[in-house]
Amino acid sequence: MADEAADTSVQMTVFVLKSILHVFGRIRNINEREESTIQASRKEYEAATFRARRSHRRKKAAAFWLCVQQQREKAIWKRERPSGEIFWADVLQNFDDVQWRRHFRMSRCTFEYVLRLVKPALTRKITRWRKPLEPRRRLAIVLWWYATPSEYRTISCLFGVGLSTVCGLVREVTSALKDNLLKRFICLPKGEQLQKTLDGFAERGYPMCAGAIDGSHISVIAPRDDPASYYNRKGWYSIVLQGVVDHNFCFTDIYVGCPGRTHDARVLRNSPIFKMAEEQNGYLFPCEKSMTVDGVEVPIHLVGDAAYPLKKWLMKGFTHHHLTPEQNTFNYHLSSARMVVENAFGRLKGRWRCLAKRNDVDISIMPDIVTACCILHNVCEINKETFLPEWDIDAATDLPQEPDTEVFHAPQTGSTEQIREAMMSIL
Repeated sequence: MADEAADTSVQMTVFVLKSILHVFGRIRNINEREESTIQASRKEYEAATFRARRSHRRKKAAAFWLCVQQQREKAIWKRERPSGEIFWADVLQNFDDVQWRRHFRMSRCTFEYVLRLVKPALTRKITRWRKPLEPRRRLAIVLWWYATPSEYRTISCLFGVGLSTVCGLVREVTSALKDNLLKRFICLPKGEQLQKTLDGFAERGYPMCAGAIDGSHISVIAPRDDPASYYNRKGWYSIVLQGVVDHNFCFTDIYVGCPGRTHDARVLRNSPIFKMAEEQNGYLFPCEKSMTVDGVEVPIHLVGDAAYPLKKWLMKGFTHHHLTPEQNTFNYHLSSARMVVENAFGRLKGRWRCLAKRNDVDISIMPDIVTACCILHNVCEINKETFLPEWDIDAATDLPQEPDTEVFHAPQTGSTEQIREAMMSIL
């Protein structure tokens, strides 16, 4: 009986173990099937995602090429202006030097010289869409606009470009001239050039002078912000160009942008040249070149009219009444030296008529346009370009009149008076 019970117990144990193994086997099979299902589902999802992305790329490419095809099939996507091409070809091939100078205010040789200097800044990348305007044509369009009072619309029809293109070119070429040529062509004389300037003014009857300073008004449209400040004493809106000119009518320093109602003395006080002279203790030029007259040191200086203060580095004539013969002589010689700046302003506005009449461009870009014209003026003067008689603005009657000079009254220091007395004694 005991043996039978033991056998039964063993059989039961074996049965239980087999049942447990069977259950574990079924659980493992279920896990394997679930893992296989998950892997299959993941692969199917990745394949579907890849197919969707590929389909999107194909649709996007098809849409792009359809757009390109539509652009190609358009009758007009860029306005054709054959008349402008014909005119520009005629300018390049048939304009002689007289015509070139009359329309561009400089000879073809000088034009090419300016082009070489700014060509890198005016060159644009060639794309598949359209060929950009060549730098020569860009410069010619803007110089034509500088030189004539023509409107953007006239220039657009003449050169066969869009109205907005002309507007953009004026800004681009103006910026290129200012950024690349300003420091090269407008700077105070130094070294050998300073000595030539001193000799040039000495030949005019006034020694120890390195330049004449004055201001000129440039007509603008009434600005939106504070228009009253730009309304000058002659009844028109303007900004002030302050210029220093050497004996060859070239600008050696300019300061542009002050409102037209600003007094010349205040314009001077706000300018960099005033700050530079005051920071250098009144020596705008090397003090080693100063001259001693009767124990008074006379530095190299500028000459100005009655609107400016009397400074160690800036001389002006006597303004009180009942002048002595010596004072009259001093005023005469100083005025002879100062005439170069008035002539320079006349030649500047005569060459570049955009400065002689009201300019309707935005006032924010006007200082840059004036600067670019001053640079081109210097280029023409340095290259001995002829100034034609018909450019003379003194003969024009339809131009706005320059505001009268307001005399600057301020107490003079003893040292500045001594310098003026010393200069008077050697004239």
